[in-house]
Amino acid sequence: MHILATARLNLRTVEPGDAAFYLALLNDPAFVEQIGDRGLRTLEDAQQALLAGPIAMQEERGHSLYVVELRDSGGVPIGMCGLIKRDSLDGVDIGYAFLPAWRGQGYAFEAGVAVLGFAPSLGLRRVLAITSPNNIASNYLLRKMGMRFERFTHLAPGDAGTNLYSIDLAPPDDDGRLPRIVQALEALTPRAVFAPVSAPCPDNQRTRSKRTP
Repeated sequence: MHILATARLNLRTVEPGDAAFYLALLNDPAFVEQIGDRGLRTLEDAQQALLAGPIAMQEERGHSLYVVELRDSGGVPIGMCGLIKRDSLDGVDIGYAFLPAWRGQGYAFEAGVAVLGFAPSLGLRRVLAITSPNNIASNYLLRKMGMRFERFTHLAPGDAGTNLYSIDLAPPDDDGRLPRIVQALEALTPRAVFAPVSAPCPDNQRTRSKRTP
């Protein structure tokens, strides 16, 4: 299902047919180093992970990670960006990852700002983000998107620790689209175009998922 579009990108929900792309993304050395090894080694592993993770979360909560495609490529997936609810955090966080060939070209920023602009239509007024303190690019990107550093925290006993960021989103405009924080960034990225999707229940009214993406 189409979710939203920017000048260069389309964002859509995940499908089982994205298994090959998902397998390549999660086994990219930078993903393994900065985010972690998910242990997916086969197409069947990847498909089952999609069904139990992003696809299930989208059905249960009305949001999850989205596949990011180049608009002028006929649907070539280059990464993922979206809104995740983890058991280890007390709120919804924005997550993203892109294949090596598409990094350093502003796509993560463009997709991230669009997703933050979409969040209020889902009933979200605050969005979190986590990243490794050693991931210089991701820490810079989150600040560029307008997120503020809150604290260094441990999401599980014995883990290496992570930087926690947050952003408070203003209520959407009358058209239900971009909050003021995103409008302030329009000079840096084109205005997002949102698909006419039915509004899901606010996240805090949904049954909390037992899955951790």
